[in-house]
Amino acid sequence: MRQRIITAILMIVALVALLVLGGWYFAVAAIIAIILCIYEENKALLHRKHRPVIWPSYAALLISAPLMIYFSATVIIPVLTIAIFCVLLQVMQRDDDPNLTDVMVSTLPLLTLVLPGMSLFGILDTPLRSMQAMLLTMVFAIAIGGDTFALFAGTWIGGKKLCPRISPKKTVAGAVGGLAGSMLLTWLTGYLFSYYIPTQVFPPLWANLLVGFLGGVAAQMGDLFASLVKRHCGIKDFGTLFPGHGGMLDRMDSILFSAIIVYSYRVLVMSYLGG
Repeated sequence: MRQRIITAILMIVALVALLVLGGWYFAVAAIIAIILCIYEENKALLHRKHRPVIWPSYAALLISAPLMIYFSATVIIPVLTIAIFCVLLQVMQRDDDPNLTDVMVSTLPLLTLVLPGMSLFGILDTPLRSMQAMLLTMVFAIAIGGDTFALFAGTWIGGKKLCPRISPKKTVAGAVGGLAGSMLLTWLTGYLFSYYIPTQVFPPLWANLLVGFLGGVAAQMGDLFASLVKRHCGIKDFGTLFPGHGGMLDRMDSILFSAIIVYSYRVLVMSYLGG
């Protein structure tokens, strides 16, 4: 437990530093983190004797970073489409039993890791630095609030299991508590930015509650999906990078799914503000 707490503190300190720096500092850190996630997910699939086509995921991620930051959503569909076409072409050219399963496991990292990564890069395209910082903070506030409140609610209340075949320890009470935590921390993030930067126009606080709810649902789906992949592949954790916490993907699963919701929020916010 002590090792787990120390690791968590160090990760939070690093996260705060990256949120303060923003820009390409955050982008480079995100690229490295998602590259590790792609490696861990493909390693798990290989452990299950699947045969994923790996390189399109790395290529799409590296290409999308500068394109998303400078051109935003206009590149999401072309980049993912080309990457999926590359997967299809390589699988169909295999001489030894090309099959649909190979296609599905090859596109899995593109949809569950690269697309959320592109969403993070899209948030970095936000022209207002304070708005960018608020939205990036919300991505992590949703995940941290959800994980923390779900742990306490699940431990104190217990009760009916949420998805016992996928994650035996998660409860309905924990899921509800997690949603409350995501909403609270997202609302608090918006409130603090509005309070300390009164000259900047931020979205209404009720909208932050809504994105906290939707992001909380997405974050919990990301957590459950990661558990489903691990159960399917017969592994406990995706890696051992963080002592007491598992691999990079074990820490990023809920964050990546919530990033898609927050990026969608970013698109609506900038339309609302006329930017």
